[in-house]
Amino acid sequence: MKSSFFRSKLTITLVLAVGMGPFHLARAQAPQGKPVTIRGKIAAVEKDALKVTTNVIVKFRDDVRIGGVEAAKLSDITSGSFVGATAVKQSDGTLKALEVHIFPESGRGTGEGHRPWDLEPGSTMTNANVDKVEQVAVEKVQGEMLSLKYKGGEQKIFVPPGTAIVKLVDGSRSLLKPGTGVYIAAVRSEDGTLTATRINAGVGGVMPPM
Repeated sequence: MKSSFFRSKLTITLVLAVGMGPFHLARAQAPQGKPVTIRGKIAAVEKDALKVTTNVIVKFRDDVRIGGVEAAKLSDITSGSFVGATAVKQSDGTLKALEVHIFPESGRGTGEGHRPWDLEPGSTMTNANVDKVEQVAVEKVQGEMLSLKYKGGEQKIFVPPGTAIVKLVDGSRSLLKPGTGVYIAAVRSEDGTLTATRINAGVGGVMPPM
């Protein structure tokens, strides 16, 4: 599922949609190429580029979204919230969350569904509406069970203590500073140039956990 990856300093050309919110899909401006996912910290900022020291992982979608990622709490997730949850399957077949990010109301429906993800081997992403939040114990670990429903299916995901919980907020170029943690969806053109199609930047020292 994963392609080979490497560590290096990379220059990522930013495609920033001026005046657009983080969940506006600027498809007309979307660059073409092979999808790439970049996770790491900004090493330097230029006028129209970021230098990022990171792992580069091939495969990712090309929707343009620009936003910030703030710390949140599990109690911020209630019935009716729209969330994204990265999870891995446990030995008993249940899903355990690696992280959960809360979408703003303007982002409701973004990427709705359940699919493979590249955070860890075998991980999945579920973007869905929260139908129910219950306190449960799994293998003697007390946590919360999220019942997530999306068009065509549903998943139950166990969220143990210590799971990263964040919320997606409006962002701008002002967040793009050396040392800021970023999650970038990009494409690689035939000449090897990496062009960003989405940037999520951490706020207040948060490292985007997606």
